[in-house]
Amino acid sequence: MNSLNQTSLFLRAAWGEDTPQAPIWLMRQAGRYLPEYRAIKARAGFWEMVRTPELAAEVTLQPLRRFPLDAAILFSDIMTPLPAMGVHIDFSPGPVVAEPLRTQAQIEALRLPEAQEIAPYVAQAIRLVRRELTGKPVALIGFGGAPLTLATYLVQGGGSKDYEDFRAFLRQEPTLAHRLLERLTELSIRYLRMQVEAGAQAIQLFDSWAGLHDLEAYLTFGLPYNQAVLSALADLSVPRIYLAVGAAHLYPALAQLSCEAVSVDWRMSLAQVRPFFPAHTLQGNLDPAILLAPPAVITQEAHKVLRAGRGGPHIFNLGHGVIRTTPPEHVSHLVEVVQQFNRHTEEPA
Repeated sequence: MNSLNQTSLFLRAAWGEDTPQAPIWLMRQAGRYLPEYRAIKARAGFWEMVRTPELAAEVTLQPLRRFPLDAAILFSDIMTPLPAMGVHIDFSPGPVVAEPLRTQAQIEALRLPEAQEIAPYVAQAIRLVRRELTGKPVALIGFGGAPLTLATYLVQGGGSKDYEDFRAFLRQEPTLAHRLLERLTELSIRYLRMQVEAGAQAIQLFDSWAGLHDLEAYLTFGLPYNQAVLSALADLSVPRIYLAVGAAHLYPALAQLSCEAVSVDWRMSLAQVRPFFPAHTLQGNLDPAILLAPPAVITQEAHKVLRAGRGGPHIFNLGHGVIRTTPPEHVSHLVEVVQQFNRHTEEPA
């Protein structure tokens, strides 16, 4: 651990300290609900923002200028490292792969770039953000997509309700699936290590579609590759956070992962989740829709989450990303409520 752990509430909790106040940051805290983000989006496309270090850094920092959050997460996308493999990706608005990968020839043709080739603009953006955060107790989180989730998009070709083509592919072409996952695992390791070396102080691995799979499929196609990615970061001395959405049925398996924190969605109380992860920090898990409700409701529901998160280290977050119609003043209210709550006495400070 580095010296920032002494002042960063987020890093202290991520490393397993049962802190009196829960640190707070929000997935998609930089995004479409902020007018300053929309102003940039009006003149720059998504890929331009991601690939221009100054713009990515500016968007990353925007929510910190409004709210006294305990962590920033780099503005980027889980698909960012894939073009370096030779995959063409557009956003419309979600990721679209023009030629889904479903043959051996396509998978074997994927390049495995060196770390410095993958997305050098990401490293530059990280350095810019760290420079702005110098002397502040705000940690910078880097992130990437888990191999199984990246493969979901590459095989399906884009967003889907159930990703039925990908789920069928896993069963019909298991050898090809493993070959693709092996390559994505190595790509992820290189990409995430590059982010830490550039200055990211924590890493979150997004496995957004893990919950689509039954336990057997996850144990076969998800867990080994996630474990490989997370284990490969162990020597970097940064906390590792794993997020799987809609994955309560996988919790016994997820407890095996080599990570310090597990981020959970809003479908189960943290008190119910805690027994599955006695050695982990829990992150979450307010329903993002609560932020559309009046402040009194936000206070009530945030207190429920804070009380449920007692009994071990807790990082307050949403169960998924900020909804684009969220009023910024509701986010401000939530941050105030969380920061005023003493977890050790169960009462507002």
